[in-house]
Amino acid sequence: MFGFSLPKLLFTILVVVVVVYGFKAIGRLQERRESDEEAVRKPPPRSGGGKSASAPRATEAEDMVACPACGTYVAAHGARSCGRADCPYPG
Repeated sequence: MFGFSLPKLLFTILVVVVVVYGFKAIGRLQERRESDEEAVRKPPPRSGGGKSASAPRATEAEDMVACPACGTYVAAHGARSCGRADCPYPG
């Protein structure tokens, strides 16, 4: 009943090979998915070589302040008017 026979041995080897190749295929799919997600997150390369001094980096955060007239948050530097008559920011 528990003896070794050629069909049992071949079936066991086949199962081990299928499992190993299955894990390899899953690993390749996961690596491909991660590289695709990374490519989506990265901005396309700029033509011209150098970085532009006027363009802010994507990782920079900007301070926000609440508008005293309407209560919405606006950029601390370069804020524009919200359209209300009592808004302190220029239009």
